[in-house]
Amino acid sequence: MSDGDLEARRPIALIGSGTIGRGWAVVFARAGHPVALHDRDPRVTEEAIGLIEESLSDLATFGLLEEEPGSVLARIRPVRDLDETVAGAVHVQESVAETVEVKRAVFAELDRLSAPEAVLASSSSAIVASRFTEDLPGRGRCLIAHPAAPPFLVPIVEIVPAPWTAPDAVEATRALMEAAGQTPILVQREIEGFVFNRLQGALLREAYCLIRDGYVTAEDIDRAVVAGPGRRWAFTGPFENADLNYRGGVREHAGRMGAAYARMGAERGQDDPWTEDLVAGVEAERHALLPREDWAERVAWRDRRLMALAALCRRDPD
Repeated sequence: MSDGDLEARRPIALIGSGTIGRGWAVVFARAGHPVALHDRDPRVTEEAIGLIEESLSDLATFGLLEEEPGSVLARIRPVRDLDETVAGAVHVQESVAETVEVKRAVFAELDRLSAPEAVLASSSSAIVASRFTEDLPGRGRCLIAHPAAPPFLVPIVEIVPAPWTAPDAVEATRALMEAAGQTPILVQREIEGFVFNRLQGALLREAYCLIRDGYVTAEDIDRAVVAGPGRRWAFTGPFENADLNYRGGVREHAGRMGAAYARMGAERGQDDPWTEDLVAGVEAERHALLPREDWAERVAWRDRRLMALAALCRRDPD
C-alpha cells in the first residue's frame, strides 16, 4: 500500500447530516476515506444515507466517480453515539446550526471526546472560530473549513484559523482538502463571512438595490449573471478576468474602470478607492502568476474554455 493509499484511508468524522454534512460525506468517501456520519437526530442520518446514494448515482451518470457508487457509499457509516463517531478520526468536520451557542456546545464535546491530534473544523458560513473555541483546552486545533453547497460539485473550501490556531492544524486541513479534490484557500485572519460569502453578498446587495430602484427584474438579474460574468467566472476570477481583458492587464483595467466603479460605490455610501499601491500589489501578484509573454496564450485558453462551455449549454439548454 502506497503512502497515498494510507493517506486516503484516514478516518473522517462528520457532525451534522444536513445538506453540508451529506456533501462532505460524498467528498471524503469519494476520496477513499472511511466516514462516520452523526446527527443528534438518528432519523436525519438514516435519511441522509439515501440522499447520498442518489447523489453518488448522479455523479456516476456524469462520469464523476472513479468507482461504482456502492463502493463509495460503503465507506459511509451512520453512527448514533458522538464518542463512537469521533473515535480514531484525524479530522472532525462540524456542520450544525449556524449559531454561536450551538457551535460552542458541540465543540466543547468534540474537544473532550476527540483524539488530541485530530483537527476540529467548522463548516460555519459566517461565524469566526474565535467566537466559540476561545475557552477550549484544545483550541489550537480548531479552525473554520467553510465549503460551498454542494461541496462535491463546488470545490472551494475557505480555511480560516482563529488567532490561536496552530499552523500544523491549518496545513493538515489544507493538505487533506487538496488531496480530496477540493480547492482550499487560506483566509489570513478572521473576518465575518470570510471571502466567499462576502463576494456573493456584495453582488446580492447591488442586485437588491437595482430591483428596489426599478432598474431591472429579478429574472433579468439572474439572466445577466448567468449569461455574463457567470460564464467568465467559471474559469477566471475577477482579477484574472481584468488581467486578460486588457493587454495592459490589471493596471490598464483599473485606469479605465476605476473611477466609474468608485462613483458607483459612492452611490451606495462606499468609499474604497483603488489606490495606486493597492493596484500595484494586485498587478505584481498577477505578473508573478502570468508573465506578460504568456498573456496571449492565456487569453486563447480562456476563449477556448468559453467555447466549450457555450457548446455544452447549446446541447443542454435546460
